[in-house]
Amino acid sequence: MDYEHITQFFVYDHLPLELQEVSAPFRSLAEKILELPRNPERTVALRKLLESKDAAVRARLAHDVGMTLK
Repeated sequence: MDYEHITQFFVYDHLPLELQEVSAPFRSLAEKILELPRNPERTVALRKLLESKDAAVRARLAHDVGMTLK
């Protein structure tokens, strides 16, 4: 993967297998985005993809929706 600071956050081999399955497609898409010309929009695309990946991992880890903080 072309180095950009944000790309370190798409590494997933340290995660448990169930979370690797969630993260892997985001890494693949990040690699495709890195084929685009380097410019501010590419950075925005990577940042938003990272936000989506993080949300997907949290969705896999989330408990029952009915739970609330006390």
